[in-house]
Amino acid sequence: MAEENQKSATAELSLVDKLRLLLDITKKISRSLDVNEVLNLVMDTLGSLVHYDAAGIYIIERDGARAANGEMIFHAESVRGYDIEELTELRLKAGEGLVGYVVQTGEPVISPDVRTDPRYINARERTRSEMVAPIISNDEVIGVFDLESDQPNAYTEDDLQVLMLLASQVAIIIEKAMLHQELIRKRQLEAQLEVARQVQLALLPSRHPQIEGFDISAYNFSSEHVSGDYYDFVRIYDDQLGLVIADASGRGMPAALLMAFLRASLRSAIHVGYAPNVSMAKVNSLLCESTEENQFVTAFYGVLDATNKTLAYANAGHNPPLLLDVDGSARFIERGDFPLGMFDSARYYEYYLSILPGQIFVLYTDGLTEATNDAGEEYGRERLAQTVSRERDRKARDLIDAIYGDVLEWTNGRGADDDITLIVIKAL
Repeated sequence: MAEENQKSATAELSLVDKLRLLLDITKKISRSLDVNEVLNLVMDTLGSLVHYDAAGIYIIERDGARAANGEMIFHAESVRGYDIEELTELRLKAGEGLVGYVVQTGEPVISPDVRTDPRYINARERTRSEMVAPIISNDEVIGVFDLESDQPNAYTEDDLQVLMLLASQVAIIIEKAMLHQELIRKRQLEAQLEVARQVQLALLPSRHPQIEGFDISAYNFSSEHVSGDYYDFVRIYDDQLGLVIADASGRGMPAALLMAFLRASLRSAIHVGYAPNVSMAKVNSLLCESTEENQFVTAFYGVLDATNKTLAYANAGHNPPLLLDVDGSARFIERGDFPLGMFDSARYYEYYLSILPGQIFVLYTDGLTEATNDAGEEYGRERLAQTVSRERDRKARDLIDAIYGDVLEWTNGRGADDDITLIVIKAL
């Protein structure tokens, strides 16, 4: 009896009355930013606008909207009147059923008698007529309204217009709610990244190393909240300093975590007293065991001996360091082995280099040389050598600033797309 009264009350409403009711419903649902709450509120009030015996709001799954067999996956966000206790997922191919047809065409449909409609898929025995309207956001169908009635010819064009108006409002609110949820997730991620950045900054050396006869400085210019570059200084003896520069594949959090792992592993090897090539081999084995196949690190580890003015080093696929001689001539030291974490069987060799008074030794990551100008040209090694030669009389820290300033000029103020890390060693 109550159902008959509801049908009668709905039928007696004029189109103007329904539009007023629609306005009231829109005001109510616009106050919420919870998608589930909005859709349930719509379903609870929809019956006062258009009668139905069963209804559902289905939203297309955005991430991987097609299953392996080409089906579209619809999530039943809110349903009423079905015999089954829970309808959580609907899988249809494009154009399949009235729902699939509406999604494919973007056009609403009224089926006066589903028993004679070849597009209909029987999901409810008592259904005789059906009305489906698309929910469209930014010219894309993101879901559908589906209303079913036990009576044939239950729906009119006026009913369809009302449903389409409601669908347009729901689309706006769904998009608004999703944007709000995305904003919340973004803020949470930013907060996590800021924590990670603070942790990472704490891992970098807090001051420049002091070693007799040398002026040494380093700096990391990060392109993101957290960097995939890393540098470190480890005092071995009073006259010996271990220095490291590294660059992890990728960017952001995964690269930063890889750097933290590298720091712990390499420092452990250094403190044990392993030579640079042995330290690299140990770290390589650990990385091969603990990281994904597509993760690797380029790294340079050297031991600077202030007494003998020598640098013993191993280079695991890192950029060739620059050595500027007293006469201003520059050369890149092209000696090195495989990056860390690529091949468990990789071998690493120890090389020696004399750093004489007046020479400048520069270590850098590829974010520097690969910085591009507006024409797409890379900064490159030659320009780096020219800048170091031109600014050679500056202190180590000032020389780093001069190099980065030249990168900014080259990129028209944009800076590099990747992290830049520099270590400058000046033999006094």
